Amino acid sequence: MQEQYRTVARAGVHESEINRSRFLCSLAPAATEQEAQEFVARVRREHPAATHNCFAYVIGADASVQKASDDGEPGGTAGVPMLQMLMRREVRYTAAVVTRYYGGVKLGAGGLIRAYGGVVGEALDALGTRTRQRFRLATVTVDHQRAGKLENDLRATGTAVREVRYGEAVVIDVGLPDAGVEAFRAWLADATAGAAVLELGGEAYGDV
Repeated sequence: MQEQYRTVARAGVHESEINRSRFLCSLAPAATEQEAQEFVARVRREHPAATHNCFAYVIGADASVQKASDDGEPGGTAGVPMLQMLMRREVRYTAAVVTRYYGGVKLGAGGLIRAYGGVVGEALDALGTRTRQRFRLATVTVDHQRAGKLENDLRATGTAVREVRYGEAVVIDVGLPDAGVEAFRAWLADATAGAAVLELGGEAYGDV
């Protein structure tokens, strides 16, 4: 699995004008291919009069799903350059739609490739990206007497505290970098005089 990946920080639209054609790049995070397809469909509904609504999306931390469409532009001049820009910027779980309103001046194949790829790059710069890191999910179970201090210590040391649940004992859900699990186990035993129980779970990605 990838240790980390980048994704677009937020959904948004960036507009450029090139030789009188309007290019609107809509970007959005997409957790699944279905979400990406729904985003593409929504943008198309918002711009029914556009000359083209070309798209590209990358799903999976390892970019396992990559799709692109030229939507009527000459083959390879729109969707592929958009996809290449997402891949070059190492952006994942992201969908891009570039809506073009033709302005009467033909750009030629080279001009189209630069325009479609370029506006995606500009949109990424404008909206920003964020990095997500792979974590090992774990639970720490501790008695009520130690829970408050332990939670404070966890936060103070930069450990990702995901949730705290109170029952007969206190269960604290944390995210740990894979390489730091054994060091955390030793720290926890020392911090609680061996009273806390650590259980490892699956893996997930979280913001760095």
